[in-house]
Amino acid sequence: MALFHCNFHSNVLGIAASMDVILPQRPGSGGRFQTLYLLHGMSDDHTIWQRRTAIEHYVAGRDLAVVMPAVNRSYYTDMAQGSRYFTFVSEELPALARSFFPLSDQREDNFVVGLSMGGYGAFKVALHCPDRYVAAASLSGVLDIASRVKETAEEDRIAEYARTFGDPATIAGSRHDLMHLASGLARSQTPIPALYQWCGVEDSLYKGNITFRDHVKALGIPLDYSEGPGGHTWDRWDDQIARVLDWLPLREN
Repeated sequence: MALFHCNFHSNVLGIAASMDVILPQRPGSGGRFQTLYLLHGMSDDHTIWQRRTAIEHYVAGRDLAVVMPAVNRSYYTDMAQGSRYFTFVSEELPALARSFFPLSDQREDNFVVGLSMGGYGAFKVALHCPDRYVAAASLSGVLDIASRVKETAEEDRIAEYARTFGDPATIAGSRHDLMHLASGLARSQTPIPALYQWCGVEDSLYKGNITFRDHVKALGIPLDYSEGPGGHTWDRWDDQIARVLDWLPLREN
């Protein structure tokens, strides 16, 4: 496997941006690799998956590229007071990555996965763009964002959420609300990406994960759900990312 540290200018963000990319050292099927967009959490950056998990080891021998972008504390959102990080991740980043590296643009070859804030981002991208991703996974994701913001008591965090999402009272039923997005997708004729969800039962986000799970299942959307012991910790995520890779519909080498 080859590891690239890629720095580039983002026209959407108006700043220098970064991503790390793991790439197989052999031609992909048809010359283009299947691609996993792997998203970080709120307190981390694009290097964290390499530093805290064995992701490069897990993808060794697979014809799979892994793209890990930096998005700061944006919640992968076009912010109320800030930059357009959702547009960056969903539109500009894939286009640039495909211009730099031999990555497939076919729906069946693209996956998006994240943890915590990145779990929210992964499902947000997949539910907004179901025609571009065949599968998405959330590990300990912030999946009930409306309740999370509403129940927050810390003044600094309340102000941060307001800068990100705007008025907290308007989140439910908006483009930021994953359950609202899932409901709309269930009513549409659009193919729905396969969804994988995991959360530790001791995680502070467990309640929101159960709420999302029950909502999606009530809609009849297929969901591969699992839970287990543990909290919001990297030992759990390292184990789960290996399981996600086995779950993804990857081509045979």
